[in-house]
Amino acid sequence: MRPFELFISLRYLRTKRRNGFLSLITVISALGIALGVAALITVISVMNGFQGELRDRILGVTSHVVVSGYRHLNGSWEQVIDTATEVPDVKGGAPYVREQGMLTKGGSVSGVLVRGVLPEWERKVSDLAANMVAGRLKDLEAGEYGVVVGKTLAHNLALEKGDPITLVAPTGQVTPAGMLPRLKRFTVVGIFDAGMYEYNSGMIYAHMADVQKLYRMNGNVSGVRLRLAEPMEAPRVAAKLRERLGGAYFVRDWTQRNRNFFQALHTEKVVMFVILSLIVMVAAFNIVSSLVMLVNEKRGDIAILRTLGASPGNVTAIFMVQGTVIGLFGVLLGGIGGVALALNVEGLVAGLESLFQTQFLPSNVYSVSRLPSELHWADVAWITVAGLLMSFLATIYPSRRAAKTDPVEALRYE
Repeated sequence: MRPFELFISLRYLRTKRRNGFLSLITVISALGIALGVAALITVISVMNGFQGELRDRILGVTSHVVVSGYRHLNGSWEQVIDTATEVPDVKGGAPYVREQGMLTKGGSVSGVLVRGVLPEWERKVSDLAANMVAGRLKDLEAGEYGVVVGKTLAHNLALEKGDPITLVAPTGQVTPAGMLPRLKRFTVVGIFDAGMYEYNSGMIYAHMADVQKLYRMNGNVSGVRLRLAEPMEAPRVAAKLRERLGGAYFVRDWTQRNRNFFQALHTEKVVMFVILSLIVMVAAFNIVSSLVMLVNEKRGDIAILRTLGASPGNVTAIFMVQGTVIGLFGVLLGGIGGVALALNVEGLVAGLESLFQTQFLPSNVYSVSRLPSELHWADVAWITVAGLLMSFLATIYPSRRAAKTDPVEALRYE
């Protein structure tokens, strides 16, 4: 036997009410909750997709873990890599030199971050070789003074493969005429596209030996870059490396070096969750109004139940169950629709772009020209629980009001 509170609640939902407007509000409440839940799941999934896309692009250029000294690694980078690769999660390592400079061509000048690499080692720690749109990474040879520039930087300076360009080192040499910067003519041997404006416009690659010679580093390197089998394990691996290498080295992982960027994305995700939750909250207020009007309509029924022995708690449970069922139906409908939309949003957007002959995210404006979606079931669970909780809270006031109905007053004019 079902509890009579549940039986009466379901019967109220099934029966045709005398007030059609009341039934309409109930339907609108359920659809409003469904719309809010579906919108939340879809938007959060798209934001997860953008975050994952940007993370993959950043990790394709930067390293998962960086090991550096107080100033330079004095020729001990091979030993550092050997020690680091003893950790099971470390797949490979490569040395690098990091300096700042200016590129000049004609009357155009651009500040850049100069990274000296060994092409045969760089493949172990980054996807730079796969991101080349012109030339090859292995065209960087010691003594040839070749350079690989980003796509945006090449466009700004009107550079093409084979063009000469001058690299100016900020540290110079003292002469009777004063401090003179060091200059060196390089040749563009390749152009890369990292998918991120910051890298495409402000970073260049050259052979490590050439950069060491230009900046007079005496064979030293700035540090060692490491690639991991699982990038999300970078903080744990970095902690292990600190123990093995000792205090003479600085060990930083990619989550520390990009903390502000990903913290901003996380904050934006939380704010969007709060804003879209207002849709569910408005629908929950509709449940309040629907139940209040239902209580007024069923005052006679409530009075009869009280005279038959129903307690105020029983009456409260009847209307709380009814409001919760409305919310549950809306949450389930919105959850199914939101999951289906999140899993197919990229295809739907592509279809709309083809139908209207337009592009919502032009590649020449946005770094991500498609609408990625990454569904996390934990987010679906949180959104579902939040929707159910709002629906439940919306039933408290009308249910308590129904429980306070005076049977004598309600039946006086029946």
